[in-house]
This record gives sequence, C-alpha cells and structure tokens, in this order.
Amino acid sequence: MALLPRLRRFAAGLAHDAADGDDLCQSTVMRALEKRELWQPGTRLDSWMYRMMRNMWVDESRARTRRGETFVGEEPGLSVGVSGGQEEAVSLGVIDRGLRTLPDEQREAVLLVMVEGYSYKEAAGIVGCPVGTLNSRLVRGRDALLTWLGDGV
Repeated sequence: MALLPRLRRFAAGLAHDAADGDDLCQSTVMRALEKRELWQPGTRLDSWMYRMMRNMWVDESRARTRRGETFVGEEPGLSVGVSGGQEEAVSLGVIDRGLRTLPDEQREAVLLVMVEGYSYKEAAGIVGCPVGTLNSRLVRGRDALLTWLGDGV
C-alpha cells in the first residue's frame, strides 16, 4: 500500500494521462499479485514493481502503435506528484508538459532518478539497460528539459 502513490506517479508520467496512468497502475498491481511467487524476498519490491510497470507500458505502447492509435492529450490542470499550493501546481504542470516532450527512454530515466530518487544502478535495472546507457539518457533528458524550461515555455 505504501508504494501506491509512487507507482501512480510513475504510471502517470509514463502514460501522459491520469486515467491511463491509473489503469496502468491497477494492471501492475494485479499482475504483481498474480505473480507474487516470482518476487524474491530480500530484494526490493518497489524495483520489481517498477520494472513490471515499465515492461507493461512498453508492451501497451507497442500494441497501440501497431493499432495506429494515438495518445489522448492530457486534461488541463493535471499535475503529477503531491498536490501543493497554487504555485506548486502550476510549476508541476509546466514540468509535466516539459517531460512529455522527451522521448520515452529519457523521460523514464528522468522520472526514476530525479523524481523517484533511484540510483543510476537501480534505475538501469528497472529499465533493463546498462548504467552508462541510463546515465546518457538521463543527461540528455535533463538537458532537454532544462532547455525547454529555459526557452520560456
């Protein structure tokens, strides 16, 4: 239960949409419960579930692409993370719009390391790539996001 807010935030970041993110989060929790015997005690449950969520999202994205569907645009006012005051909500909305401009690989890296606080090694394990690749994606994503924010949005 303690992981749900973090899982929802990551799912919303992947999906670009709160409703799709909630669906992804629910599907992930259902799959984790169905496959709970595969989780190894002593390992990080959160990393296992993040990896599962990411894999489910990649599979769904590929299926949508094959079907020729497009992502539904975000509803105005959606913000990711803990709700704060009015200024925080505006800032989160701006950052979220910037995140949506990044390629999937860069957005995942930024979300896992900068938002969720995973180490490079942990994040690389979640997305299934070498640490150097994750680092490269993170640097490119962070730089692109900073440039996007600096351009006056």
